[in-house]
Amino acid sequence: MSSSHLPSAGAPPALSPARVLAGLCLLVPIVAVLWVPSYGKTDPALGGMPFFYWYQLLWVPVSALFTGAAYLLIRRDEAARRAVAALPAPSVPAQAEGDGK
Repeated sequence: MSSSHLPSAGAPPALSPARVLAGLCLLVPIVAVLWVPSYGKTDPALGGMPFFYWYQLLWVPVSALFTGAAYLLIRRDEAARRAVAALPAPSVPAQAEGDGK
């Protein structure tokens, strides 16, 4: 692995809680819509529309909310990473050669 791929000493970890939460926000609508047995039925109908259809249509705005939340989480995480990268590197005092420690 080249040194350009290694994180620096003061860098935040690549996998932060905000990134995990953003991934979950993106995963929830996918799982909800792909898990057909959970909504593959006609009852309860809403305004004469079978459950199958209105459930899928309900996920359109809900998915947009989850995607927006993921975007905001990632944007906040990136801003925090830029703030950490802008901080000066901590200096480590050099030890004297005769120091027996």
